[in-house]
Amino acid sequence: MRLLLLGGTEFVGRAVAEAALADGWDVTAFHRGRHAPVRGVRSLHGDRTVPGGLTALAGGGPWDLVVDTWSAAPRAVRDAAQLLRDRADRYAYVSSCSVYAWPQQAGYTEDAPVVEGASADADQADYARDKRGGELAVLDAFGPDRALLVRAGLILGPYENIGRLPWWLGRAARGGPVLAPGPRDLPLQYVDVRDLAAWVLAASVAGRSGPYNLVSPPGHTTTGELLDACVAVTGSDAELRWTDPDVVLGAGIAPWTGLPVWVPPGTDLHTTLHGADTSRAAAAGLRCRPVTETVADTWNWLREIGGVAPQRPDRPTVGIDPETEAKALASGAQA
Repeated sequence: MRLLLLGGTEFVGRAVAEAALADGWDVTAFHRGRHAPVRGVRSLHGDRTVPGGLTALAGGGPWDLVVDTWSAAPRAVRDAAQLLRDRADRYAYVSSCSVYAWPQQAGYTEDAPVVEGASADADQADYARDKRGGELAVLDAFGPDRALLVRAGLILGPYENIGRLPWWLGRAARGGPVLAPGPRDLPLQYVDVRDLAAWVLAASVAGRSGPYNLVSPPGHTTTGELLDACVAVTGSDAELRWTDPDVVLGAGIAPWTGLPVWVPPGTDLHTTLHGADTSRAAAAGLRCRPVTETVADTWNWLREIGGVAPQRPDRPTVGIDPETEAKALASGAQA
C-alpha cells in the first residue's frame, strides 16, 4: 500500500506516518521541509500555498491513499485534490466536529447540519468554514465514494503542538496547589492521535467513505481522571484543588484555552465539544486507549524533547499564569 501524506511531519500527520510504516506501507510526505519527517518516510518538498507549489507532486504516484490534515484556506485542499484525483484511489481529509452548525444538542450525529457559507474555493476565513470548505474540495474531486471525512474532536497524545495536555502535564510537574476546574466527574471526549491514525488507515483499506465523528464515546474519561493521571505520571506533590466553575469563570479564566480542555458543564460549549455521537466510528472499528496511557506516553515524549512542547504559530497559547491561578485559588469555593 502506498500512502501520500500532505504534511506528515507534525502531530496528526506524524502519527499517521508512524502507524503506516509500522503496518508496512510505503510512505511519502509532501511538506515544506521545516520539520524532519519520520525515519523511513520519503520526502517531496513544496509549499501548497504559493503558485506552482505542488510541482513536486505532478509526476508522482500512483498512491492508494492520500491523507490531508490542512486547516487553513480551503483552496489549498481544492488544488491538491484536483491534482491527485487521477493519481490516488482514496483521499482521507482530517476535518473537525467544528464543521457542525453551532450549537449542537448532545448526541449529534454525522447528519447534523453543518456551517453555512463554506466554499472549496475560499481563502482562509474561520476554522469551521475552512474545515468544511476542505471537505467540499475533497468531495468535489474524489466524489462521495472515494472521500473519507474524519471529523475529529479534541485530539491529544504525543507530538501535540497545540499545548493542551502538555500544559497540564507541565503544571502538574511544578507541584503545589493546582486550580482544578470542577466538577471532577465532568465527562470529556477526546481521541488519542495514534488511535485516530490507526483508524484512518484501517478505514481507508476497508473502503469506507463519508463523514465520521472520530472521538471517544461520551464519558470515555472525566476531568478528574485526566488530571489525576497528570499528577500521577509526573510524580510531583501537586494537589488538585477542585473549584466551582463559577469561581473559575469569575476569575476571568476562559474555558477551553485558559484551562485547556475544560468547558463549563451544562453549556452549549460543553454539549458541542464533548457530546458527539460516535457510534458510527465505533462500528467502523475505532478503539480508544485508556486516558492513563495517553497521558503517560505524552509525558514520556515531553521528557524526551526536553520538556518544552512545540507550538503551532497559528494557534493561541493556552494556559494561565501563576498569578491568575493563585488569585482564583484564594477566592474560590471548592467544588
